[in-house]
Amino acid sequence: MSNPETKSRAGDDLSPAQALTAAMTGFMSDFKAFSHDVKAQLQEQDTRMTKLDRKTMMTARPALAQAASEEAPHQKAFAAYLRSGDDDGLRGLAIEGKAMSTAVAADGGYLVDPQTAATIQGTLSSTASIRSIASVVNVDATSFDVLVDHSEMGAGWASETAARTETDTPQIERISIPLHELSALPKASQRLLDDSAFDIEGWLAGRIADKFARSEAAAFVSGDGIDKPKGFLSYPTIGNDSWSWGSLGYVPSETTGGITRADPIIDLVYALGANYRANAKFVMNSKTAGHVRKLKDNDGRFVWADGLALGEPARLLGYPVLIAEDMPDIDDAAMAIAFGDFAAGYTVAERPDLRVLRDPFSAKPHVLFYATKRVGGAVSDFAAIKLMKFAVS
Repeated sequence: MSNPETKSRAGDDLSPAQALTAAMTGFMSDFKAFSHDVKAQLQEQDTRMTKLDRKTMMTARPALAQAASEEAPHQKAFAAYLRSGDDDGLRGLAIEGKAMSTAVAADGGYLVDPQTAATIQGTLSSTASIRSIASVVNVDATSFDVLVDHSEMGAGWASETAARTETDTPQIERISIPLHELSALPKASQRLLDDSAFDIEGWLAGRIADKFARSEAAAFVSGDGIDKPKGFLSYPTIGNDSWSWGSLGYVPSETTGGITRADPIIDLVYALGANYRANAKFVMNSKTAGHVRKLKDNDGRFVWADGLALGEPARLLGYPVLIAEDMPDIDDAAMAIAFGDFAAGYTVAERPDLRVLRDPFSAKPHVLFYATKRVGGAVSDFAAIKLMKFAVS
């Protein structure tokens, strides 16, 4: 940048005003040149940054594609095993045991791919089963132990100088839930499996989920505990006035094989402890629900209210109702209605893995798929569930 002071000296014959004008003109010219240089540098830098961003995006694309297709080898290998029995792809995969494991080959089967397992698990969780309201835990052992404190700890008042006396200590109850094997055996023709347009994974997941859901739902309600979960209706029952730990308390409907008033249902609600009522739900089948929804209170109002929004459960005396078709029908001495906090009262323990064995020999020309998983269930808190017995007392 030229010095305007030099220019003014060169023109000694200029007046002060003309010298100032010449100096300002030179300054503006130099400033415009400087601005042009700055803009050119910024434009060049912006061009370089754009090129760098494009190069970064181009180099990132393979990484993104690789991350998105991480499960593709598992699905491809599993699909090949289901269609043709080719297990070479599965044997060559080094994957975590919870997803797939080559160690399962020794048992003659393979664990399903994560996407199929998630589909089955999602279907089981959304079905009208005790599973949807119970406590569900994943275990890696043959059983699951629940520790429950069902007694009161002693306490007492004391003055500042008085001697303290020993108080009662709580009793801890250990409830062991063994895991049992649940199986499904869908079959498909080999010609259908050879069709590349056939969604073998989706079909298999749907069939397994349907069978498992029906089998589990029945076992969680009335299973005898022999090679299957023990349902909550299989435990000893006793009148709620005489209830003790190890049995489920019941309230009579006051009518043999039926119910004519809403009062027994109100008694059932308040037979449950206040600490459980906040999360409590009714459980009954459709026939029982059709009978109960006709009941009215003493003021002539229905005690049953349908859900106000799509997917919202119906409510009985303000509490949600789960329609479980495996509950018994109303009959003499039947325990057709249950009410309680099932998240606290019933625990479902299961192993997260699910394995499939392909059998092309036993049902030619069809191929059998023997799917198994291990699951157990038991009452974990006997104070959290109450029943209604359809009897006079």
